[in-house]
Amino acid sequence: MAPAEDEKRPRRFAKLRGLKALIHDTVDATTRLVDVGHESASRGVRRVTDRVDPIRKPARFVDDVRRLSTRSVLWTIRAVNRVVELLTDTALEVALPENEPEGVVAALALRSDVVTEGAWLADAAIGLLNAAVGDTLEAQGNGLDMGMVFRARDQYLALEPALWAEFVPNASPKVALFVHGLGTTEWSWCLEAEAYHGDPAVCFGALLEADRGFTPVYLRYNTGRRVSLNGRDLAMALERFVAAYPVPIEDLALIGHSMGGLVLRSAAHYGLEAGHGWTRLVRRAFYLGSPHQGAPLAQLGHSVTGILEAVDHPATKVIGAILGGRSAGIHDLRYGALVDEDWLTADPRAMGDAALLPGIEHHFVSATVTEDPEHPLGAWIGDLLVRGTSAGGPREARFPIETQRYGGVMHHQLQNHPGVYAQLLLAIPED
Repeated sequence: MAPAEDEKRPRRFAKLRGLKALIHDTVDATTRLVDVGHESASRGVRRVTDRVDPIRKPARFVDDVRRLSTRSVLWTIRAVNRVVELLTDTALEVALPENEPEGVVAALALRSDVVTEGAWLADAAIGLLNAAVGDTLEAQGNGLDMGMVFRARDQYLALEPALWAEFVPNASPKVALFVHGLGTTEWSWCLEAEAYHGDPAVCFGALLEADRGFTPVYLRYNTGRRVSLNGRDLAMALERFVAAYPVPIEDLALIGHSMGGLVLRSAAHYGLEAGHGWTRLVRRAFYLGSPHQGAPLAQLGHSVTGILEAVDHPATKVIGAILGGRSAGIHDLRYGALVDEDWLTADPRAMGDAALLPGIEHHFVSATVTEDPEHPLGAWIGDLLVRGTSAGGPREARFPIETQRYGGVMHHQLQNHPGVYAQLLLAIPED
């Protein structure tokens, strides 16, 4: 869904409706998995009975009756499920009118000490759900789709000048845009804040505001969508963001974690292609643990899915079908797809690297779980999700890039680690 449409979408009770729709979809999906398992088991039996001539035809007849009976029951379950969905939709339209003011939505506090609250659990669950099936949620118009929205302070704001002037009254001409990774929300930028900084409200955004005068802005987006679709939408949204921001922007810093770094690179590609003015405001970009050359875990998932689907056994067929349904966003992490052409080709060697935004500083940060970043084990497993070579930058950089590697740091810790912030601070000199 395009950002402009998403901002206008009514939000009150949208999550409740989305959850209800997801339950009904899960019932349908379960019946189909049951059918997949039954058919696999049937083929296993028939491979034996077909070899015995006296029982081959009777066995096939019994199996046909079984198939008709089973599918009739499953069809009935799906039909009743959809009738119930229709009735509850009608009831919700009457009972829960949409009347929330447009353009401003309160956000979960960016504090590490909210992890025991129900609101944090709900936010984290939505982030994970979007990673797993976000493309499906978007296609169905499900209210659990995170869409794409900008956050300033404690509100999500539509890209309207009056709103930004009201809620960001002391806006700086220097802006730091933070883009989170797969399966998370913008809250992840304050992960372990109290442990790292002694204050649950301290994160890179707050620190850059205090130390360098940047106004922090956070992007919230559906990580289950194609990276290229999110990149294209972000490029257009940034053009509107610059126009809505209270003061002219002089310095736009881009900071992405994991998938967020890929989305930023994709946005830069489409922004340059469209001649967007925001691309000329960027001075530096930081990519924290981004899989520019792909993520081994995503590659392993693809291989395992293929193996499971090739084995004709009820258990492997069902598990393979579940794994095969993972989102388009997860598929893109296999080789670091950035533009449409990357995921339209089946050959990763044919993928082209989207050019880095020219004329700015690019900083690539990677980590290893081993204290010694040069240790063979650290080089092999990286930060558990992304290897150092992949996080270290694209296959071909057309101009010098800055790379940093940290030992004893896991993937998620890159978002708020003091050592990483120290490098950010060094790269952003005082005016």
